Amino acid sequence: MWNWLISSLAVGATIFLYDGNPLYPEPLRMFELIEKYRVSIFGVSATYIHYLMGQGLKPKEKYDVSSLREISQTASALSPEGFEWCYNQINKDLYFNSISGGTDINGCFAGALPILPVYSGELQGPALAMKVEAYDESGEPVRDQQAELVCEAPAPSMPIYFWGDDENMSKYKSAYFEYYDELGINVWRHGDWIVYHSDTGGITFWGRSDATLKPSGVRIGTSEIYNVVEQLPEVADSLAIGHKDDQGNVEVILFVELTGDAELNDELRNKIKTTLREKASPRHVPAVIKEVPEETIPYTFSGKKVEIAITKILHGMDVSNRGALRNPDSLDFYKEVKDEL
Repeated sequence: MWNWLISSLAVGATIFLYDGNPLYPEPLRMFELIEKYRVSIFGVSATYIHYLMGQGLKPKEKYDVSSLREISQTASALSPEGFEWCYNQINKDLYFNSISGGTDINGCFAGALPILPVYSGELQGPALAMKVEAYDESGEPVRDQQAELVCEAPAPSMPIYFWGDDENMSKYKSAYFEYYDELGINVWRHGDWIVYHSDTGGITFWGRSDATLKPSGVRIGTSEIYNVVEQLPEVADSLAIGHKDDQGNVEVILFVELTGDAELNDELRNKIKTTLREKASPRHVPAVIKEVPEETIPYTFSGKKVEIAITKILHGMDVSNRGALRNPDSLDFYKEVKDEL
């Protein structure tokens, strides 16, 4: 995001940064600042929006947010209900801009197209100069079904090699270009699970494809669970992991960080399961729900949940790149509970 800030300064904008917990001393603190400083563009995460939704908060009823003309949302995927909440409870006249990209490409694969409509749950379309497609497992472009995000042509800001790689650039090729090798297809596969909509041209992101859950062989994007669970007032944050049992079956384990005085008792467990069954499907219901202490859900510095690291830990594998995490000590908790799970 540093690059976004520098670019904003370059065109004469004033940057407003807030260092600290956005929910302190009360959950609508950010909107108090938006009113006070007449902020016009607000960058925010899906987790933050889902939390405010879950608490039943209505910023526009407490603060003057008329200066706000755009919300730019990123990090994890936002539910369709999250889009609608922003228009209904913040400002019906703002432009909601959901974006998705990667630190490694220093940019976005999909995001804002200001001359087109905004549809709930969808990024408006591919970013400028990004030849984005959705490929199925046979390497065919598809529409209206979950598939892999690929980029079919070189992008202006993509990395051209890894520092310290060998002369054949094997690490670089392995990271991005080998997924469809056996099919003779040479495209950048980013590891995001998307649906490319034929009717709107928009793109829905379902989370990391290499963290996709497959209970009973059915693919489930982790955001499908987060978008439901994190709207419950008792849940501040969550992390869903696919765990293989001794028979090779995959079960969903859900870690939850609770709000206030909420307690993970049988009543709350049943509420979580029932809500997921009704608003998602029986496949989305976790086999295990476990509470985690505050700040124990691991995140990257760019605000993305790190399911893969926890999946590795629960399967007895090492996590090498702790330095990429905003809260690396959080991994210790999962090492402690691995045997219990």
